[in-house]
Amino acid sequence: MRTVLVVDDNPGVIEALATLFALQDIRTLGAATPAEGLALARRERVDLAIADMNFAADTTSGAEGEALFHALRAQQPDLPVILLTGWTHLDAAVRLVKAGAADYLSKPWDDARLLATVENLLELAEANRQLAERRVLRCARRARLEDGHDLAGLVFASDAMLQLVEMACQVARSPVPVLITGPNGAGKERIAAIVHANSAARTGPFVAVNCGALPENLLEAELFGAEAGAYTGATRAREGRFEQADGGTLLLDEIGNLPLAGQAKLLRVLETGQFERLGSGRTRSARVRILSATNADLRAMVRQGRFREDLYYRLNVIELALPPLASRREDILPLAEHFLGGAGTLDEEAREALLAHAWPGNVRELRNMLERARLLCRDGVIRAGDLGLSTAAPVPARDLDEPGRAAIEEALRACNGVVARAAQRLGLSRQALYRRLQHYGLTQE
Repeated sequence: MRTVLVVDDNPGVIEALATLFALQDIRTLGAATPAEGLALARRERVDLAIADMNFAADTTSGAEGEALFHALRAQQPDLPVILLTGWTHLDAAVRLVKAGAADYLSKPWDDARLLATVENLLELAEANRQLAERRVLRCARRARLEDGHDLAGLVFASDAMLQLVEMACQVARSPVPVLITGPNGAGKERIAAIVHANSAARTGPFVAVNCGALPENLLEAELFGAEAGAYTGATRAREGRFEQADGGTLLLDEIGNLPLAGQAKLLRVLETGQFERLGSGRTRSARVRILSATNADLRAMVRQGRFREDLYYRLNVIELALPPLASRREDILPLAEHFLGGAGTLDEEAREALLAHAWPGNVRELRNMLERARLLCRDGVIRAGDLGLSTAAPVPARDLDEPGRAAIEEALRACNGVVARAAQRLGLSRQALYRRLQHYGLTQE
């Protein structure tokens, strides 16, 4: 059963709230003093606390109520706390909300408003509890994964990346070709490194070649090698990438940019395992695990006649689809901290700005942005202005990236004035929403 702790030195308040909550199948624990309330919160599972701002020993300043709030949060950091206050303690209540209190209500309260606030916060607390449980399970899965596999230094925290890395480690055991898809800058080469590091070829070389950067007239020489004199400037024999990767893994990056003539030659090597250096009639072979990567839609390219269908199916025995950074926002802050490497810290507004950005350049954009910010920041603290995000595109996944007055008013109405719920609806932290309320001169009422 859901449980609310009410801390108030007025027995009538506790009795009234207990009666109100009982109608909603909510259990009430009552405490007349802060010490009693803290003791109850230690002994019992409490989903939400409602705390008075002043008690008999302190009827004017609200200091005892503030101390109770901080003690509750220190004891149970995720506990939602609603403050009950008279008008004389409104400033203190607003200050505590900025410090993390879920909301504040004035005495005498409105039953409907109070119930709506409590129901929303209990629902939010349950969602957060489930999220925490999933996080614990995810950590356990990751620990098992790290215990038996080499993750090649990949930094991630999201479920999407955990599932992808688990799959990469699983398919690594088989020598079948793997196609890694995803947008530019998202980390496709790092996923390829994980496949190599956990494969039977892990003791061999890992060779990556950007097919899109190879001039068509030198493509054959780059991939398969060339003898001296095979072309202008070829003064000595050279190995191609297949020979360099012998006994290891070859990553064909940006495979969608390979011209059709190069696709035909590559297909022959994949089918026979044999090739000739440019300018040589001698047939050579190499034991190579083939991985390929692309940001292009190869299926569409096959339909358009720009990519060979037989080569596509030869390369795409297993596909690992890497999601863009914007769709795995749990990875943003861990990656940011990793790129800073202890050489700087992010303040709260900078963290919010990173989470709100659209990241069209994915992880590569984040890394470059943090390198720039680290050089521009003062005293080692990176602020939002150091990130250079003033012209950033809005996040496609949000309807309201920078909500205006009308959007905030609508969110508050929809959430019955519950700031925590409205902030979640708008995609903001409570602190960010309170700053906007102050900016627009709005009140919860």
